[in-house]
Amino acid sequence: MKKKILVLITAMLALGTAAKAWTMPSSSSTITYYRAQVDGISIFYREAGPKDAPTIVLLHGFPSSSRMFDTLIPLLASRYHLIAPDYPGFGQSEAPSPARYHYTFDHLAETTNRLLEQLNIDRYILYMQDYGGPVGFRILVQHPDRVSAIVVQNANAYKEGLGSKWTAIAQYWADPKANLEIFRAFTSLEGAKQRHIAGSPHPERYNPDTWTDEYATLSRPDEQEIQAELLFDYQTNVASYPEWQAWLRAHKPPMMVLWGKYDVSFIVAGAEAYKRDVPDAEVHILDAGHFALDEKVDEIAELMLRFLSKQVP
Repeated sequence: MKKKILVLITAMLALGTAAKAWTMPSSSSTITYYRAQVDGISIFYREAGPKDAPTIVLLHGFPSSSRMFDTLIPLLASRYHLIAPDYPGFGQSEAPSPARYHYTFDHLAETTNRLLEQLNIDRYILYMQDYGGPVGFRILVQHPDRVSAIVVQNANAYKEGLGSKWTAIAQYWADPKANLEIFRAFTSLEGAKQRHIAGSPHPERYNPDTWTDEYATLSRPDEQEIQAELLFDYQTNVASYPEWQAWLRAHKPPMMVLWGKYDVSFIVAGAEAYKRDVPDAEVHILDAGHFALDEKVDEIAELMLRFLSKQVP
């Protein structure tokens, strides 16, 4: 009899747990999707979390979009307000021809900053990945009073962080017409795939839809010209490294560096170099690649929540 009662109680508890699980909202419901007109261009952005909470601005890399944050946003949205825009020419944002929009990192930063101003977001934490670094550093140099903390994830600001592939890209900068094959490899389907899985001992963790979708974006009209302009302009980022480093030394913002150690584009030396200018920066080398969220989203969310709880009220 006692055994039957115990079984019944166990079953009731299990049913209660299941019912509770079924009534929980899905993680996708925490994200909403919007468009805003910024200087006549339709800019797409994701948003989640309470608007009266501290804001995290998530700046994506190449050739991705704000979609790269789909797994991270729900893990942070209970405590933070999140905004994740797509730059012009990326993701769901409008991709005007280079005749209409001058594709430089200065201009991407200007458009992103204007979006934040239109949304009345004047104080925020910056999360920067890959191309998000050049965009974000330009914004924080212009508006240091608006940034309460910085999270860097495989976004380089030091020459020692440039992997061997940048030797070939430097050849493209010197003579784009003579080195078109370098650019074609950079924007190829295989190039998109390798940006995710290269070097990782766990390729099974990566969703192939990611790079096939990215390649579909790279194959849109005008996209090759758009990305050629941005790749050529990337040399202005390397030239700006000393300015960004000087800013870090002068302001020493609360800072956490997250770095996938298998990244062949931006190597681990680039992560460690941040402590030279911000000695109190937290640096975490992760068992992941360039797109570390593909492999370590739970760990990244946990590290961010712990770090931000100490920095942002």
